[in-house]
Amino acid sequence: MGEPEDAGAGTVATDLPGTGQEPVRTDEPAAGDDRPAGGEEDALLVLTAALLTPAQFPGALGDDFPEACGRLRLPPLPHGYGLILGQDGAGARWTVVVDDVSLVAVAIASWDCGMEYELTPAPRAIVATLPGWPLELAVAAPGVPAPHDPDLSGDPEAPEILRPPSVSGWGPAQRRLGADEISRQWSTWRAEFTEGEEGGAEEGAAEGGERAGKGTTAGDRTEPVTEEGAGTEGGARAADGDGDGDGDGGRASIPENAGAFVAPGSEPTAASVRAALAEARAYLDAPPPPGRIRSAFASEEARLLRVDGPGWSLVARTDDMAFVLLDAVPGEVIPVERGPRLPALLAGLDALAARS
Repeated sequence: MGEPEDAGAGTVATDLPGTGQEPVRTDEPAAGDDRPAGGEEDALLVLTAALLTPAQFPGALGDDFPEACGRLRLPPLPHGYGLILGQDGAGARWTVVVDDVSLVAVAIASWDCGMEYELTPAPRAIVATLPGWPLELAVAAPGVPAPHDPDLSGDPEAPEILRPPSVSGWGPAQRRLGADEISRQWSTWRAEFTEGEEGGAEEGAAEGGERAGKGTTAGDRTEPVTEEGAGTEGGARAADGDGDGDGDGGRASIPENAGAFVAPGSEPTAASVRAALAEARAYLDAPPPPGRIRSAFASEEARLLRVDGPGWSLVARTDDMAFVLLDAVPGEVIPVERGPRLPALLAGLDALAARS
């Protein structure tokens, strides 16, 4: 939800602060005048765009909307912002923040459909022009030097240049990126999990053991752990919505940002899953900051949830199961099956969510 789309098109006419001034806030032209301001030398070549709203923002920026805004030194206004990332004529990286969220949303939707869209906001819509990019991009504008940070050394009071969160190792940003990937590709991930279960069933049947239909990551029996800490008989399985922490769906070939399906296989990991579900449940009594629970359309009868908390991320469909990612379990995705309490938890979270 909210990741930037590459290969945008358009130009943004704005006064780029080449001497390290505070972010430019455009008060001109007068109301009603939508003509671009500035000359060609001020034009920003648009590479991509992203939404920064309570319902949609790049997960790499934070667990919630205020935290994401804080990375760009922006107040968390309820209507949010559109972010336009590009390069100036010298190749320097700049991020233009606009308050015309609808314009940016239309551009992203058009690019998603493979359509061209000239993203050129009116100058009066520009809230700030910030040096650098808050997100990692793998594209560059043609005909200009390679992307680089603008030289703001001439001003000792130059604002800090925006840089993407580090994703070189597993941590909060990488965990949220993985959850975002699952959210975007739910059907694929759900199918991977189902195939893993079926593979485990076939292996168990071939061995003649009691693990048929359950699946395991390493062939070991692992007892499910309930919220109360009591185990039950049977082979390894995914956690259920009662807060059980044990589960697996077989390892799968999946995107690098997310990890692999895995059964926790240890009480510390199972306890971390239970703790994450308990924190999510606590949101029903004490709603978290905006954007920590987000809901997107999945079908006529269901919504897709993205929920974050300290050290954990959850992705779920309100009519299905959930997946949990933990800072404490690098690169792994823990399935949570639909137990008797999960439906009510997901319904309650959806009622609190920022919706897109």
